Amino acid sequence: MALVQRNIFKVSAILARCNFRTYSTPVEEKDIKKSVFISQSKDIFANLALENWLYKNFDFTNHHILMLWQNEPCVVIGRHQNPWLEANISELHNITEQGVKLARRNSGGGTVFHDQGNLNMTFFTARNRYNRKYNLEIITRALFREFGVKLQISPREDLTLRDCKVSGTAAKLGRPSAYHHCTLLVNVNKLCLSQALQKLDVGIQTNATKSIKSKIMNLCEENPKVNVKTLFKAIGWEYLRTPALTIKDGGMELANTQKGFQMINPTEQWFPGIEEMKDELQSWKWLYGKTPKFTISRSFTVPENLLINTDVPDDLKIAMVVENGKITDVNLFVPPGLVTGGFSGDVNVITSLIGQKFSEDVLDNLEWSLGALVSDKDKFVTDCVRQVMTSV
Repeated sequence: MALVQRNIFKVSAILARCNFRTYSTPVEEKDIKKSVFISQSKDIFANLALENWLYKNFDFTNHHILMLWQNEPCVVIGRHQNPWLEANISELHNITEQGVKLARRNSGGGTVFHDQGNLNMTFFTARNRYNRKYNLEIITRALFREFGVKLQISPREDLTLRDCKVSGTAAKLGRPSAYHHCTLLVNVNKLCLSQALQKLDVGIQTNATKSIKSKIMNLCEENPKVNVKTLFKAIGWEYLRTPALTIKDGGMELANTQKGFQMINPTEQWFPGIEEMKDELQSWKWLYGKTPKFTISRSFTVPENLLINTDVPDDLKIAMVVENGKITDVNLFVPPGLVTGGFSGDVNVITSLIGQKFSEDVLDNLEWSLGALVSDKDKFVTDCVRQVMTSV
């Protein structure tokens, strides 16, 4: 059997193969069929939209799907994360020749970096059959069968090799469907990964989910023969030769009874409504507006040459509150030694900043916003506020 059953479908044909959502009665394991979908797109937003489309429209009662996909360089944060805390936002466009995109997925969990050295996998099932351990066992068996590489499944249900993580994982559990997706580090550019995810402690206080840093390695470091192209085949066949609910080898006899491999094109023609999903995933409202409320606070030492009539230097302190991606409050504490005429203490709500998006675009208003301060100190105070905005 060829690796991929290359079917050039009209939209009616591809949709005819889909089991659209119904509320069917339970079925036995032997009656559950499997498909491997391989996305032809390397656009993170198209692939996340395809994942969401299948989750919302497909009935997985008697048909499980493994979706295999790759992306051009991107940082993918979890649904409940803070992009300014997780990614090097201001430098993403400089890290590779084409830049690194930022995306927020629908599932929870931590931040991951993707490039074409990753293999991404999404396991779709009905909610009552969600089994992350089963999915990870499929991957470990495929790696061992094809390359002799023996992965471990950690207590946190990550894939590890020599005490290093080789995968990232997340899930979405709904009714009646669920999916578990993970990314496998095969030959990822670790320098770009480090640059994209490198963050300093910028003083953000938030309840958003925070990523846990781990030591990582590529599978090709263990066995140079491991590559993404071969893994498409190895993991796909391992999935098809394994029964839907139990980890045992059904061999090619079982694999040949499944629905096989299908090349999938995540476009509006194939999946009506997917473009709207893609547009939403690319929108500022989704990428940044979904960020949980946070406060960023910074202190700056006032240069001695700017201090006036004080023997007790104090710091300039700035705090910004950001909610739904927009600035809702700003507080400046201007130390007495920085100003003349008795002007000191908290300067609340710099009104021109309130309600604006938390982005570098807001910097254009700073000089006007801070015009009430003593003129010869404006530059220092303005630069401090600028640093708060650009440090993330």
